[in-house]
Amino acid sequence: MSHETFDEQVAAYALDALDAGERALFEAHLAGCARCESTLRMSREALAAVALAGPPAVPPPDVKAALMRRVAPLPRRAETRRLWLRGALIAAAAMVVGGFLTGMFVAARYEAELGRVARDTSRLREDLARQEAALGTRVAAYQAVVDLLRDPGTRVIAMKGAGPNPTAEGRVVWHETAGGHVLVAKLTPAPAGKAYEMWTISGGKPTAVGMFQVDASGQAIHRVPPGGGPVDVFAITLEPEPGVPAPTGPIVLASTK
Repeated sequence: MSHETFDEQVAAYALDALDAGERALFEAHLAGCARCESTLRMSREALAAVALAGPPAVPPPDVKAALMRRVAPLPRRAETRRLWLRGALIAAAAMVVGGFLTGMFVAARYEAELGRVARDTSRLREDLARQEAALGTRVAAYQAVVDLLRDPGTRVIAMKGAGPNPTAEGRVVWHETAGGHVLVAKLTPAPAGKAYEMWTISGGKPTAVGMFQVDASGQAIHRVPPGGGPVDVFAITLEPEPGVPAPTGPIVLASTK
């Protein structure tokens, strides 16, 4: 058997494509042929590079020469093997490309998920910042109420629900010269475009003293500035934002004279 036959069998042996008889003859020859051992090693390295989707491997000159000889007319059996090898290499390349495309798809999905998580995290941080600011405001207001209650001139005035909120409750912690705070509970959150407006009524004349919203549980605390004189009645109405100079909406909470 000529050495050219073994040269042609190297690539097939690397792909485990020889039949049992050919494999035995090639392995017996390979044991003492440095040339075939070198060619086989480089063929396996080239196949490994394809499988790992690495940079294209440049075949050594003797491998290239062997492949060029295989392009020439061959006996029927050799031609069949050459076509089989070509199909095997194409299939291997297709698997590499398929794996690459699958990796790209997975990476795109992963990047999209990371983007969604980043947006959710940003919204969560914004919500936490708003809640922290609201909590800080409420704590400061409660501290102001505690300070007012230390003054003997401070009164606590009850407010009862009325109109569309009969179960609502309220308390006004009030000092004639320092003003005070109103604390409300069980108020229905105002619809869009509206808010609750606080009024002090003296001698039958109402004075607007600020707008506020309640939280989801229907609670709120609102600062009431001093009016410069005695207050007969405290009342809360539902009004359009940003407020009106005189009450127009229904009374939801009011104190008794």
